[in-house]
Amino acid sequence: MLSWIQKFVNRFVAPAVLSLTAVAASAEVTPFKLALAEAASDDAAIAEFYRTRGFEPIFTGSGDLERRAALLEALESVERHGLPLERYDSRRLMAAFEQVQTPSDRGRAEFLAAQMFVRFARDLQSGILEPRKVDAGIVREINRPVPHDLLTDLAAGEAKSFFREIAPQTPEYARLMKEKLRLERVVLRGGWGSKVEAKALEPGDSGEFVVQLRDRLVALGYLRRSASTLYDGEIQRAVRQFQTDHGLETDGVAGQTTITMLNVSAQTRLQQVVVAMERERWTNFERGDRHVLVNITDYTAAIIDDGKVTYRTRSVVGANDSDRRTPEFSDVMEHLVVNPTWNVPYSIATKEYLPKLQRNPHAVSHLRVIDRRGRVVNRSSVNFAQYSRRNFPFSIKQPPGARNALGLVKFMFPNKYNIYLHDTPAKDLFSRETRAYSHGCIRLNDPFDFAYALLAKQSDDPVGLFKSKLNSGRESRINLEQHVPVHLIYRTAVAPAKGRVNYRRDVYGRDARIFEALSRAGVALPVAGS
Repeated sequence: MLSWIQKFVNRFVAPAVLSLTAVAASAEVTPFKLALAEAASDDAAIAEFYRTRGFEPIFTGSGDLERRAALLEALESVERHGLPLERYDSRRLMAAFEQVQTPSDRGRAEFLAAQMFVRFARDLQSGILEPRKVDAGIVREINRPVPHDLLTDLAAGEAKSFFREIAPQTPEYARLMKEKLRLERVVLRGGWGSKVEAKALEPGDSGEFVVQLRDRLVALGYLRRSASTLYDGEIQRAVRQFQTDHGLETDGVAGQTTITMLNVSAQTRLQQVVVAMERERWTNFERGDRHVLVNITDYTAAIIDDGKVTYRTRSVVGANDSDRRTPEFSDVMEHLVVNPTWNVPYSIATKEYLPKLQRNPHAVSHLRVIDRRGRVVNRSSVNFAQYSRRNFPFSIKQPPGARNALGLVKFMFPNKYNIYLHDTPAKDLFSRETRAYSHGCIRLNDPFDFAYALLAKQSDDPVGLFKSKLNSGRESRINLEQHVPVHLIYRTAVAPAKGRVNYRRDVYGRDARIFEALSRAGVALPVAGS
């Protein structure tokens, strides 16, 4: 008999590293355990969990009714989270439970339940997509939960509480879910009604187009119902609030950009929220009591302390070019460099400056050409025409100074993408509504105040400390005694604690690609209205 079992295990269970000895040592070998071991043979993680507990069930035992019911209820609710219903197939699992007639049937149902649970729990905690496969600029590392740990925690805890807590527990996620449900109701009612057909409207205007504007603002919740046909003060205030919530210039004038944003459909906003929920799952980790948050689409950088914004400034982010877009990732800020030298990245040196040097070796005179020994090159002695982007042997540097491309301070969170926050002499860009102009790094409108806010945690005189370094004119470094996590995110739907959900434009088209990927994975939304 043992010889036969050994052959069976070698054939069906060995791929999952489950030995007959492990099965036999943990408890009596039964048809249930053999069926469970066979079913789990292609899933090493689940097989390992059951091996460590002697192949005892957690879903199909006589005392597992509550856990079984909680799992089925959770799988029925996946669409509330913007997850694809068919990916977990609760009907198939229910049928497997109902059709159990033998111990072997029960073993196979046990494995199917474990498999469905692990897939659902991992997806809900860390997302269903692999970000890098959707867009090369999303280089974020995803913390996937370990199947063994998920199953162990479920087996040890109270089932209903476990399933309530498995989704991201951030207030942002809860608010996004609430907005999703609201928008679904709007879409099913047909959307927000007629669009505004005017190209532009301003206070004092009247007539049919103003009525369209009024009705759209009413439908969006920015204005009380009214019979007015005049672009009056109430409409102007409503337009201003709408502009604030959508990252637009808050002038109260319904220009072309404002009208375009007003006309975005409820279906599109719903898609943005579903994408934001997936993104929130990707960042389902402790961000730090103090951290820096850069939202690329919002063109802002903020310091967050204990969940509250303590400092915020405008930013400029990477231009929408294939080699200039700001990537998404998290790292840790370690120090500031005051009066920095700009070490021009090789790609910029060869793509932008080499052609200029080939035309005129004395061009871009504010930059220094450095040889491999670190010596400044006499440009007159170099024939730059002999070099290309592949064999350029020099580096290019810009010494500290007011004209330095990095300005007077940079904030370092060392990373392989060579991305950091910094000052800039190009201050005029901060007055623009859209600010995607850099080579990928994040430029700050108020870098000195940003530095003071960071240093206030370690100095009684952060301004004096910073200025003592600045006034020296020399490149110098200020270490942060408490390193600060930095999170570069890309969120076109943000749900603040107060007020309406804020929406931004998809500057790089990343959210569109994410939603396409979610749709391919089976995420389905109500039929679109306007």
